[in-house]
Amino acid sequence: MIFLEHLHFLDFAGVAVFAATGALAASRKQLDIVGFIFLAAITGIGGGTLRDLILGKLPVFWVQQPAFIAVCVVIAVGIFFSAHLVESRYRLLLWLDAIGLASYCVMGTMIGLEYGISPFAAIVTGIMTATFGGIFRDVIAGEKSVLLSDEIYISAALLGASSFALLMSFQVDKTIAITIGFILAFTLRAAALLFGWTTPRYKSRKGREVK
Repeated sequence: MIFLEHLHFLDFAGVAVFAATGALAASRKQLDIVGFIFLAAITGIGGGTLRDLILGKLPVFWVQQPAFIAVCVVIAVGIFFSAHLVESRYRLLLWLDAIGLASYCVMGTMIGLEYGISPFAAIVTGIMTATFGGIFRDVIAGEKSVLLSDEIYISAALLGASSFALLMSFQVDKTIAITIGFILAFTLRAAALLFGWTTPRYKSRKGREVK
């Protein structure tokens, strides 16, 4: 518990995993080492940076703790020299992204609650933390964003963030709440990847005739 609170293990884990997805996206685009580091950093710290800016939590987390940038650099360099060993980099990217999403939706909600905002607003910060790094990655890498598909993505972050906030409102032990929030978010996203679960999409209808 002390480890989670004071060393922000969940924060470092989320940054590392998302940085890995950014570096894997760079490998798919055959970028140079600088491109790897840039995409890894944008993906790793993007969602958390937006969260801190909205909360007015300045300086943002990676300015206070430059170790987060160091993590992104190390991950990027490691993947630059090892990405060719992975047979299906896009599949690995999706699974690492699922882990990062599950970690970050809980961590972002936890930070929002600790900052004193309402549970509903904290859920929003959790969703933003979990999804915007991946959005930045896809836009910059020229990949089709998962938000434009009918895959379950934000819904998984919503489930994890909401369950964590709900459990905390009932004063459940934080470690238990974190674990349950992570498992629920990851399980839903994993099921979507394994079984092709989707959410209903809007279908155009004929408009009313004006008389």
